[in-house]
Amino acid sequence: MASIVLAATHHDPDGRLYDQTARILPQLQSVYAGIVLQLTPQTTAETVDLLRRCGVRFRIGSADLPTGHLHLGLWRRGAVAAGLNSGYDVGHYHFCDLDRVLHWAEFHLDELRATLAELPEYDLTVLGRTQRAFASHPRAQTATEALANRVFGLVWGAEWDIAAAARGLSARAARLIVDRCDDDTVGSDCSWPLIARGGGLLLGYRETEGLEFETLDRFGDEIAALGGPQIWIDRFDADPQQWLLRMDLARAEAESAWSYRNWSL
Repeated sequence: MASIVLAATHHDPDGRLYDQTARILPQLQSVYAGIVLQLTPQTTAETVDLLRRCGVRFRIGSADLPTGHLHLGLWRRGAVAAGLNSGYDVGHYHFCDLDRVLHWAEFHLDELRATLAELPEYDLTVLGRTQRAFASHPRAQTATEALANRVFGLVWGAEWDIAAAARGLSARAARLIVDRCDDDTVGSDCSWPLIARGGGLLLGYRETEGLEFETLDRFGDEIAALGGPQIWIDRFDADPQQWLLRMDLARAEAESAWSYRNWSL
């Protein structure tokens, strides 16, 4: 397997992902040459201690930096920069939010290995979702992310699923994004591939099962009390605020697709 470093963001202020992180970290360490995390300052001290004990390299963002969905580009770029500056001598990185890659490794480990083996074929690989994996998400996500994917497709020329926030990056692509991307929003889903294309890099696309809906992993007790995962998803979709949030995210992604459509070095 090619030597790939995982460069991931992690935000777990309630410690809901602690048990899964402790359980799955050894599997992640078996498939990556190294793991480098960009933590938000709200991440629990217990998680920080766990990562330190397990030899995971990380850096904690400044408390004065904005967090939240509309500032994800800032933290994602920080994770890529942390990977580049980690000291690992590798040619490629896998960027992904840690909660998604934990789920991927727990339920689709063979696919994760196969995906990593293919990343060196391109400077930037957009990792999307199969139709089944996409449909596993709540409708508040699928309806709005489909709009973001559509706008990106109109700009790009092919409709890829760009909203799963997972990318394969060569060292060259990672450096280009860190040095030249000024998109601090969730629109980095769109701006990163457009910047890579404008920089003359080689891009590819792969659909995966492992990027299915991962959020249920952190709500096991709540789901059991409600009576099952579909009831939890139905309640999520019945909340107007979730729709408002997801519409904001889709608009930010569409705006970035349009703003970066002609980007070039």
